[in-house]
Amino acid sequence: MRRQKKTSQCEVGREEESSSSHQPELAAFSLALSDTPIDEPLLYFYDNQPLLKAVNRWIGEGGKATLVGAPDADILAAAIETLRKRIAA
Repeated sequence: MRRQKKTSQCEVGREEESSSSHQPELAAFSLALSDTPIDEPLLYFYDNQPLLKAVNRWIGEGGKATLVGAPDADILAAAIETLRKRIAA
């Protein structure tokens, strides 16, 4: 994003929705994924254990991860879909 001299922003959540305390970090991760072209390498640094655990559940084969009841499932689903596209590319 720095090379493109581009900034991205979005509003995250509303009070009536259930959300977790790491919702902004998950949204930033998802936004960085979606704003980076799929064929361009991406190195994302973060220091957030809940985000790491949420994404780590979807890495590898054989897991039975589900988004049912997951906090911020909508944001996580978008991030996972983008990751799948990047892996396929």
